Amino acid sequence: MNEKLNLKIEAAVFRSLRNHLQKRTDVQNIDMMNMTGFCRNCLGRWYREAASEMGVEMGKEESLETIYGMPVAEWKEKYQIEATDTQKKEFKAIHE
Repeated sequence: MNEKLNLKIEAAVFRSLRNHLQKRTDVQNIDMMNMTGFCRNCLGRWYREAASEMGVEMGKEESLETIYGMPVAEWKEKYQIEATDTQKKEFKAIHE
């Protein structure tokens, strides 16, 4: 497979992941972090870092909106719930 085709496939996979996460508003970031070690915010940061490497500067909010499909504040208001004590303990144990 040539590099151009590989990049197109990787881009399509990324879009599928992003779209899936935009639909799965029931999945909280803390659960993603506890289970996978990354979350929507990580994807937004990676997106911004990749853009920067290619000479495209963007702000944090812009890159996060690309991942969330809306401003983060709006997503949090609509979908984010308070993490349970168990989730917080697990997060702390994993990320210390």
